[in-house]
Amino acid sequence: MEPVSSETSQNPIKKPLARIISAGIIIFRHTPEGPKFLLLYHGRNYWNFPKGKLELDERSFDAALREVEEETGIKKSQLRIVGDFKTQERFIFQRGAEKMLKIVILYLAETNTTTVVVSHEHEGYAWFTYAGARRVLVKYKDSTRILKNAYEFIHKGRVPGGRPHPQRQRSNLPRSGAESRTPPSLSSGGQHPEPKS
Repeated sequence: MEPVSSETSQNPIKKPLARIISAGIIIFRHTPEGPKFLLLYHGRNYWNFPKGKLELDERSFDAALREVEEETGIKKSQLRIVGDFKTQERFIFQRGAEKMLKIVILYLAETNTTTVVVSHEHEGYAWFTYAGARRVLVKYKDSTRILKNAYEFIHKGRVPGGRPHPQRQRSNLPRSGAESRTPPSLSSGGQHPEPKS
């Protein structure tokens, strides 16, 4: 089949993708095993950071704080924001017949609390070591990249107490490296499900 020349082909104007913008926070806490990251379980074997859609005229940082409190019960006063860390993930998903572009802006914060009260939108949560978090996010390349960036940021000394930790000798943690209130299944499905937030 021969290529169609640009002179003879119809060149329809492409409609820009509808955009959904969300914001959230990568929350971690220091432990003897190293930093542990909070991931929320959405069901259907899908885990991710606490995040949600921006409201009209809302700034991303304000939306991130609001969504974290709504989804986890963790208040702004329980977070220490790492001021010079900000990243984003972008992906395209299908909603009905329409393709949508989702942009998620993520900040980094440390907490001392272990208490999480998940919203009705989630089925559970877990505090994962870096290795455990990578395992449950492995099929989501942007989420894995963001986790790696946050982990490296913590270990480069940009976060107080972020020095590398020695390998664990023995641990009472499950093999996944998680402390959780979640369903037992940790396998992942591949594509991002239609985002709820």
